Amino acid sequence: MHVSPLLLLTTLTSLSLVTAHGKVAVVQGDAGGNGTALGIIGGIVPGYGPNDQTEVDTTVFKRVRIATDGLGETTRDGENKAGCLSETMVQSGNVLPQVSADNGSISGTFHIVTTDGAGPISAIIDTGATGKFSQGVEATVLTDVPGKKGNIKTNGEVPRSLSTLSLFKRGAENVNRDFPFQIQVPAGTNCTGSVAGQKNVCFMKIANKNKAGPFGGVIAFQITSSNGSVQASVIKKAKRFSS
Repeated sequence: MHVSPLLLLTTLTSLSLVTAHGKVAVVQGDAGGNGTALGIIGGIVPGYGPNDQTEVDTTVFKRVRIATDGLGETTRDGENKAGCLSETMVQSGNVLPQVSADNGSISGTFHIVTTDGAGPISAIIDTGATGKFSQGVEATVLTDVPGKKGNIKTNGEVPRSLSTLSLFKRGAENVNRDFPFQIQVPAGTNCTGSVAGQKNVCFMKIANKNKAGPFGGVIAFQITSSNGSVQASVIKKAKRFSS
């Protein structure tokens, strides 16, 4: 069943039409730092409950193809913007995820909200942090999120066939399960974006391929040199603001 993001935003009170979600809840860089996806509003969103309460901060993208422009949108706040990174950092800390220049990676937790918000996932990097993923570089998923074409059973098991989920007979059901993921950042990645007072920023789009969404999130990170120079400069700046 395909439901456009526009229809999703206008039918929150009708559970039979509301599609499911999976979101990037938290991420870390292999060299330190923490983050979460743009639009995430934290622990006030319930894990179990009606779809219109559990899905409010999940990012929905318009196209299944990962290499498409845009930062997605949420039902709570509408279109995600690069400036939302400021709100994200209030929740996750002053240091963005730091990724090693060689063989670095992003690890995190993908929260499957309901039965068609699952894996597998794909990832792509926009080195300018503007949302131009059509010009981005695809990243390799090392540890994937379970699922079949974005679907999973309520108990967290991958269905043998999509017909076992009865998705065409009722709205997606609550899953409320967390799964780890890890994504390798290609060596030589050079982050050039300036966002929310942060320099040398990359955006990474992480999403499943469910046609009802797709669902996932956009996270920010920085590349750190072998001596941690980027990370050190960000920490120094954060201390100056807090003084």
